[in-house]
Amino acid sequence: MNQKHAIEIGLIVYEKAQMAAVLGLTDLLTVASKLAAKRQDTTDLPLQVSHWEISGAKQQPKRTFSSNLDSVGRLTAVIIPPTLEAPIAKQAAEPWLEWLKEQHSTGMILSSVCAGAFLLGETGLLSKRKATTHWGYAEDFKQRFPDVELDVDRIIIEDGDIVTAGGAMAWTDLGLRMIDRFLGSQVMNETARALLIDPSRREQCYYSAFSPILTHGDAAILKVQHWLQKTEAQDIDLSTLANCAQLEERTFLRRFHKATGMTSTEYCQRLRIGAAKDFLQFSSSPVEQIAWKVGYSDASAFRKIFKRLVGLTPSEYRRRFNTNKA
Repeated sequence: MNQKHAIEIGLIVYEKAQMAAVLGLTDLLTVASKLAAKRQDTTDLPLQVSHWEISGAKQQPKRTFSSNLDSVGRLTAVIIPPTLEAPIAKQAAEPWLEWLKEQHSTGMILSSVCAGAFLLGETGLLSKRKATTHWGYAEDFKQRFPDVELDVDRIIIEDGDIVTAGGAMAWTDLGLRMIDRFLGSQVMNETARALLIDPSRREQCYYSAFSPILTHGDAAILKVQHWLQKTEAQDIDLSTLANCAQLEERTFLRRFHKATGMTSTEYCQRLRIGAAKDFLQFSSSPVEQIAWKVGYSDASAFRKIFKRLVGLTPSEYRRRFNTNKA
């Protein structure tokens, strides 16, 4: 593998960030990278870890550590770790916000652990989105970010380009999720075994997980992807999508397929089915109601698409993965 194209996951070392999580994630991701390289019979590490800090007033975040100084990584994801102190205040978060929003606008995945969600929330990018944090911070979080759909019953919520994890030790869950996304489930399982982390509960979430391509570099298409993720693909009319991208319809279709590797229809179906899986796993709503919630007026059509993409019917999926079982 060419080192110039190594995936880079950046860890945000903000004021009073929990260093145990920063160092633990560094070790977890580095072990996974070495295992992936061994599987590929190469010495080139496919993933590197970096730390980012702000050294003074009005300074931009800078890389202060890299797990491989000889490689040139491409920042693909950022993780905001927890803190054992009170969640970061709005004023303390301010220096990070423009940089985080700029990185997200290029297709970078943003993620947080526990109280790290407060820094992520200050960017405004969680607005109308699903997220989680530690249950003890639920009321404070709702007061500061009332337009976020908070669910503190979930250990991890993967919403495409934004991933949040609850609990100070949930960095292991998030780390495994990143490994699964970037290096594959086999490397994730090998890493879990090597470090004696039990991935059994976590593997349920990996079943037919949809991880959209966000690093293609087409700003117009990325804008549509962010909009679809935020609105849960409720409006997938071609004219609406093309207008969002400010492109002619034929040009939009061609560029969308080139950027994402699929048609806009298939992409939207996968987003909707991903939302449906959450409802089936964490609620007791009837299948017909879930179909309507995710944008399908025809429950029969919903069942057919779900079966084709997931490999199980909605009812079979619920029986296997629902967390509300007696």
